[in-house]
Amino acid sequence: MDINQKTDKKRISTIARFLFLSRWLQLPLYLGLVLAQCIYVFHFWVELIDLLGAIMGDKESLKHIVHIVSHEDGDGPMKITETAIMLVVLGLIDVVMISNLLIMVIIGGYETFVSRMNLEGHPDQPEWLSHVNASVLKIKLATAIIGISSIHLLKTFINAGAYDEKTLIAQTGIHITFLISAIAIAFTDRLMSATVHASTESSE
Repeated sequence: MDINQKTDKKRISTIARFLFLSRWLQLPLYLGLVLAQCIYVFHFWVELIDLLGAIMGDKESLKHIVHIVSHEDGDGPMKITETAIMLVVLGLIDVVMISNLLIMVIIGGYETFVSRMNLEGHPDQPEWLSHVNASVLKIKLATAIIGISSIHLLKTFINAGAYDEKTLIAQTGIHITFLISAIAIAFTDRLMSATVHASTESSE
């Protein structure tokens, strides 16, 4: 009987070990996100160089900037305006915020679901990484998405003439949905934390 019990325990342990090792299948996904981060860095510099070229009077850069702002081919007056500069800068901020979101997913996700990074005491360790878990990561991601949505909405309303009414209403509705979703996630996490805390106190 004891031998059978040891055999079952060994079998379960092997299966559990295999399932636990399967977490490394996520590693290629995070490496893919690193590649996506590289693409965003390249895109950021392309847009910044075009903005600088447009300010200096380069025609191709001006055409590109006008196309970004008006969503047209740039056949109209070719000059850079303060509104155009503002919209391009907001676009650059948008890229930075998406990059921040990628970093949170890459580092936080790897730390939470794959393996510890052992960065304790490292001078460059992100402050939020010391207490990251699935719930904290979820709330941070929701907050980051709201920030990105806010930038998109601001860009749309600054350049409202280039959009129809349906687009403006749709983007506003999507942004409100993100806000409600983030509030719901935070509220649910707070309820779960309170429940766990109450269970811990009752067991003591």
